[in-house]
Amino acid sequence: MSDVSKSEQARIKRFYDKAHAALSDGMYRVMLDDAPARTPAKSIVEVPSEKLAEALAVEWESQGEWIELDKMPLTRLVNTAIDGVADRRDMVIAEIVNYAGSDLICYLVEEPQELMMRQMAQWGPVIDWIAQGLGARFEVTIGVTPIEQPAPSLERVRQVVSDFDDFSLTAVHTMTTITGSALLTLANIAQLFELITVWQAAHLEEDWQAARWGKDEEAAARRDQRWQDMQAADKLFNYMR
Repeated sequence: MSDVSKSEQARIKRFYDKAHAALSDGMYRVMLDDAPARTPAKSIVEVPSEKLAEALAVEWESQGEWIELDKMPLTRLVNTAIDGVADRRDMVIAEIVNYAGSDLICYLVEEPQELMMRQMAQWGPVIDWIAQGLGARFEVTIGVTPIEQPAPSLERVRQVVSDFDDFSLTAVHTMTTITGSALLTLANIAQLFELITVWQAAHLEEDWQAARWGKDEEAAARRDQRWQDMQAADKLFNYMR
C-alpha cells in the first residue's frame, strides 16, 4: 500500500454533524447523527460500557473538517477489538504469553552496573508481585542469552488473560507489545503501579542512553505516539472494569 493511500484511509472528510452515545439492545453504540459508527470492516461500533461509548463519541465529535484516525487512539483500539481480536482470541492470547516467555524485565543488562541496579530496583517488585499475587514464578538472568520460563508460570499468565473480554484483551495486548513486557502490563492493570511508572520501567535503558548521547528526534516522535497509544489502552481497560 502506498503512502498516499494510507494517508487517504487515515483522513476522511467529515460526513456527520454530531456524535453521541446511545443504548441499543443492551449495548452502547456511537451514533453519527442518526447512523451508527462502523469499523473499517463495516461492523457496527457497539460496546458494553456507557463510559467507553461516550469517550468514543468525544473522539468522533472532536474531529474537524477531516476525520483523522491517527488522532483517535481509543476508536482505533475498539475497531481492532471488534474487527481483529474477537475472531482470533487464541492467537492474541498466545502472543501475550510468548511475550511473558521472553519478558523484558527478566533480562538485566550486564553493564553498566548502575543501569542494572536501576532495573533491579524497578523490575524486582514486579517479579515479586507476579510470584506472590499471581502464583507465577519467573526466572531473571543477566545478559541476553534466552532462558526458558517455567511452563506452569506461562500457563498462569494464559489463564489470567483468557478471562478478559475482547476489549480488555485488546488493551492488554497493546500495552504488552508497546512495553515489550506482559509482566509490567499485568502489574499495571492490577493497579500495582501507576501507568507512568510502568512506562518508565519499560524504557529504562532507552532513557539511560538518551541521557548520555542525546535524544533522536524521530525516535522521540515515535515514542510520543506509543505513549498516546499506551494511555488509550489503559483507558480502554479501565472503562471495561
